[in-house]
Amino acid sequence: MTDPLNILILSCGTRNKIVQYFKKKLGDRGQVMATDCSELAPALYDADKHFIVPRMNDEGYLDVILNICKENNIKGLISLIDPELTLLAENREAFLEIGTTPIISDYDLVEMCFDKYQFYEFLIKNGFKTIRSYVDKELFYKDIEVGLIEYPVFVKPVRGSASINISKVTTKEEIELLFNRHDNLMIQEFMDGVEYGSDTFIDMISGEPVAIFTKEKIKMRAGETDKSVSVKDEKLFNLIKRFVKVAGFKGIVDIDIFKVDGEYYISEVNPRFGGGYPHAYECGVNVPEMIINNLDGEENQDENGQYDEGVYMMKFNEVKIIKQ
Repeated sequence: MTDPLNILILSCGTRNKIVQYFKKKLGDRGQVMATDCSELAPALYDADKHFIVPRMNDEGYLDVILNICKENNIKGLISLIDPELTLLAENREAFLEIGTTPIISDYDLVEMCFDKYQFYEFLIKNGFKTIRSYVDKELFYKDIEVGLIEYPVFVKPVRGSASINISKVTTKEEIELLFNRHDNLMIQEFMDGVEYGSDTFIDMISGEPVAIFTKEKIKMRAGETDKSVSVKDEKLFNLIKRFVKVAGFKGIVDIDIFKVDGEYYISEVNPRFGGGYPHAYECGVNVPEMIINNLDGEENQDENGQYDEGVYMMKFNEVKIIKQ
């Protein structure tokens, strides 16, 4: 009898669909387990088994997760929040030693994704079009004077997520005020174009991008895609293939892209399941299946762009009731 193929989803929060998709694919082959620091995280209750754990930055948190993995024969480990990805990547070997595979890119790559200016420099160095960015406000003022960039611009934390503390500004005075009030900020060009998102899976065995799904974003909420429509463009697919190969990503990544005057500009990457991934799944892009195949030691076949165009996703609220 083969060992069960158990999956653990960390910091599951409200991402019920991800838990459901893994359960559907695993069937009776194993269990989908979930953790969160709050017992009011609704996705916990879609899992076969769940654990209430300390906050991620509490002392001993890593040991708690390692123990859960060891005691429950966890084969694949996924986190759904940015700060935890660094922890998983940094401690990959500790998990591998107990037979658990973190579904995550290498540590240096994960860290680069969370440092927006470092990521900008990587894109420029490798010849990818991206959003003009500055950490030196004096250099920005010089470029304003010579007409290389113009207001409005965005001021945002160099490290941040979920669109927190992003300000659209129109004057030097506003920039000075924000830079005096907060540390580690950057200035970014305002892109007046169409925003796209891509859910891309890079096979963890072959290193090849095997599933690329792209959507036009119609409405955003708290940094997540609320409404979107599936699109296909060979030019965009080729850009994504080249980008993920040059960077060396593995597993699932969520890529933000702008289109301005017919050209694509890579904005940022979350090296995890994006909040809009259910759109890809419901169009037939089954990343949980691909992860399970890799955990079984099987390479996935190329399924890039194998979905229907013109399929809309609309998120809406649901309610989970639990009696204590």
